[in-house]
Amino acid sequence: DPEAEGKSYGCEGGFLADEHVERFDAAFFGISPREAVSMDPQQRLVLEASWEALERAGIAADTVAGSRTGVYLGTMNSDYGDLRDHDLTALDGYVGTGKAGSILSGRVSYALGLQGPAMTIDTACSSSLAAIHLAAQALRGGECELALAGGVTVMSAPTLFVEFSRLKAMAPDGRCKSFSADADGAGWSEGVGVLVLKRLSDAERDGDRVLAVIRGSAVNQDGRSQGLTAPNGPSQARVIRDALAAARLSAGDIDAIEAHGTGTSLGDPIEAGALAEVFGPDRDPANPIRLGSSKSNIGHAQAAAGVVGVIKMILALEHEKLPRTLHAEQPSALIDWDGSGLELLQEACEWRRDADRPRRAGVSSFGLSGTNAHVVIEEAPVRERAAVTAEGPLPVVVSGHSEPALRAQAAAWADWLEEHPDTALTDLARTAARHRTPLEHRAAAVAASVPEAAAALRALAEGSAHPELVLDQVGKGDLAVLFTGQGAQRLGMGRGLYGVFPVFAAAFDAVLDVVGGGLREVVWGEDVERLNRTEYAQPALFAIEVALFRLWESWGVRPRVVAGHSVGEVAAAHVAGVLSLADAARLVVARGRLMQGCEPGGAMASVEASESEVLEVLAGIEGRVCVAGLNTPVQTVVSGDVAAVEAVRERFAVLGRRTRRLEVSHAFHSAHMDSMLAEFGTVVADLDFAKPELTVVSSVTGGRVSAGEWSDPAYWV
Repeated sequence: DPEAEGKSYGCEGGFLADEHVERFDAAFFGISPREAVSMDPQQRLVLEASWEALERAGIAADTVAGSRTGVYLGTMNSDYGDLRDHDLTALDGYVGTGKAGSILSGRVSYALGLQGPAMTIDTACSSSLAAIHLAAQALRGGECELALAGGVTVMSAPTLFVEFSRLKAMAPDGRCKSFSADADGAGWSEGVGVLVLKRLSDAERDGDRVLAVIRGSAVNQDGRSQGLTAPNGPSQARVIRDALAAARLSAGDIDAIEAHGTGTSLGDPIEAGALAEVFGPDRDPANPIRLGSSKSNIGHAQAAAGVVGVIKMILALEHEKLPRTLHAEQPSALIDWDGSGLELLQEACEWRRDADRPRRAGVSSFGLSGTNAHVVIEEAPVRERAAVTAEGPLPVVVSGHSEPALRAQAAAWADWLEEHPDTALTDLARTAARHRTPLEHRAAAVAASVPEAAAALRALAEGSAHPELVLDQVGKGDLAVLFTGQGAQRLGMGRGLYGVFPVFAAAFDAVLDVVGGGLREVVWGEDVERLNRTEYAQPALFAIEVALFRLWESWGVRPRVVAGHSVGEVAAAHVAGVLSLADAARLVVARGRLMQGCEPGGAMASVEASESEVLEVLAGIEGRVCVAGLNTPVQTVVSGDVAAVEAVRERFAVLGRRTRRLEVSHAFHSAHMDSMLAEFGTVVADLDFAKPELTVVSSVTGGRVSAGEWSDPAYWV
C-alpha cells in the first residue's frame, strides 16, 4: 500500500550479506570490541576496503604510514548512529565518533598512519564521485602524493525506503530500470568502493600497474532550479562540458557514458537530454555514444554510486566489453533517441583496444542535493614490462595478524591460484613478498610451480602438514645477520642472482673491481680445486656476502647486529661501516694470500664436546693443538698438528662423542698461521677503522668488538 504511513511499498533492495556488515576484525585495526560495536558499519567497511585497495594496488599498507596520503570518502546517512542515539543509556563514549561523518575518513587515516588531507564528502548521491574529483585535484595540486577515494552506503534502518515511498519515487520491485520504458523509480542498494589514486608520472616511475587514467573531472551545482531535489538538465550538460574541458578533449573523443540513470520517469529523460545536448551534435550515427548505468545491475548505492560507476568502466576497459543495461527491453519513449548520438546498451558491446587512440568514457553522478559530478576515464597507456623469471623453487609468503587470519589468507590465495593456474610463479612470489604487508604470523610455501604453491597453501588453510611449508611467528627481537666463513664456497655461486637482481650485480662488480685477479672466472669457472684455494675462496665469499647484504638492504632488510665467522667477519666489518670497501678488500685479499702461503699441513676437526671438556684433553699437548672455535656450547673446533688433532678425536670417540675431520688445506686459527702475522700486521696498520654504524659481535670474545681488537692483526687470524 503506497499510502500506508511508516511503511514502504518497495519489497526488495540490494543489501550486502550480513557477514560482510556484521563481521569485523577489530583487533586487526587496533580497535577494541567495545568501540567496534559503536562504530557505524560504514566505518568498518571503508577500513577493510582501504586496506584491500592498497594491497590490490601492490602497496603494502605499512609503507604508507607517515606519508602524505590523502583520504577522500563519500557518505550520506548514519542510520546506525541514529538508532543508537534513541537510547541515551546506550551512549558509551564511542557512539559520537562511531557515527560522525568526519570520522569516516579520519579513522582510515588514523588506522593506517596517513598524514595527507582526510575529507568526508556528503553531496548525497554524487558523494563518492565528488570525492574522486577532490582527490584528483589534491594530487594535481601537490597536497598529497597518494590518495584513497571512494564512498560507502549501509542502510541500517528502513528510513530511506519509507521516505521515498512517500515521494512515490521507489521501484516496487527494487530494480532500477535505467532509461527503460518500464522505469518506475529507484531501487536502493548498499556498497563500498575505494580507489587508489596517484599521479600518472609517479605511478610509471614506481612501476605500478595502472588500471586507468582520470583524464579530467568537474563538479557544479544546480543552484535555484525547478526544485531542491529536482534534476537540472542545463547544469548536467555544463558539468560534462567542464569535465571535457579539464580533460582537454571534445565530445567526439568519448566512446561511452556511465550515466547516473536512477530509473525514474523524471530523471532519466532529463539526463538523456543533457547528454544529447553535449554529444549529439555532429555525432556519426555509425559511432554513437554507448549509454548504460550500473544501477540497473546492482541498484542505486547512493553515496557509493559514483565510485561504482568508475569501477564498472575500469572493468569494461580491462575486459574490452561494455556490459548491458538490465531491465531495458524497450527504451524509454520519453527520450528522443533519434539524433541524440546515444545508444542504450541493451546488449553487451565489444570495446576493443584501438592502436590509433585510447578508449575513453564519462561517468556521471548527480546528487539529490543539486551537486553534480562528472569524471572522464581514459585507458592506461601501454607500457612494455620486461619479464622477470627465476629458476628453481621460490617462496610464496603469506601472513596474518593471528593464526586463524593466516589460514584464511592461505585459503584465499589457494582459491585464486586454483582458478588462475597460468600465473607466473615469479610474479606470484614477488607480489607476496614485496607488495603485501608483513604481519605477525607468517608462512612460506616453497614451490617450483603455481600448482605446488596452491597445494601447500591449501594444506596450510586446512591445518594439514606439508613438506614445503614453513610457519613461524615474528619475534620481538632485532634482526641479526651472520656471515659465513671458508667452506661455504661453491662453483657458480651468485650467478643466478647476478642475472636477476641489478643491485646484487652492481655490488658484486664493485667488489671484483677492487679485488681483481680474475676472481669472476674462478667463481663461475669449472675448477673446484682452484676455488677452494684459500687465496680465492676468501675473496669469493666476501664478494658474495657483500652483494647479498646490499640486495637485502635494497629490500628494506636492515639488521641491528652483524657478526661473522672467520673471513665472514671482514664482510661484517665492511657492512657495519668499520672498513671501506677498498680497505676490506685489501684485508681479505692479503688474509687469503698469506694464509695460502703458510706451510701446508696440519688439520682441523669438530668435536661434540664443550670447551672445558676439550681443554682437559688438550692438557700437555697445547703446543701442538688448540681450540680454534666454539660452534655451539657443545661443539668445539680444534686445529693444529695432524697427529695431535687425531689424538683428540680418538679420545672423544672412545667416549661415544661424534667428531669430524674438516676438509681444509691448513690448520687455520692456530699457531700454524704465526708465520703470516708480521706481513699481515703491515697491511692492517695501513687500514682506516671507523666507528661501527651497526653493532658488531666478535667471533672471538662473544662481545662487541673493541677499537683495539679491530687494529690487532692477530684478531683477524
